[in-house]
Amino acid sequence: MDADREDLEKIVMALSLTREEEIGCDECFERLDRFVEMELSGLDAAAAMPLVEDHLRKCGDCREEFGALLEALKEGGRGPVGRLWSRLRRSLGAG
Repeated sequence: MDADREDLEKIVMALSLTREEEIGCDECFERLDRFVEMELSGLDAAAAMPLVEDHLRKCGDCREEFGALLEALKEGGRGPVGRLWSRLRRSLGAG
């Protein structure tokens, strides 16, 4: 299969995954702490926040942020990632 055909297939696949309503990375980041807190509380965050769930399935960068935040909160914010996340949220006025 040549490169042009592979690129075209990737584009078609990406288009097939799009939804009528989506969020970008900035909006996902704004909602991520609430999504993670729901997950840690045993609630169905994916059902409550389907746009965030959809974005996390598609975006590796945001999925990585989700994983880091999840681990930081599991540590109770005591580890280096938790402290960094707290400082970042404070600097952005999110808590």
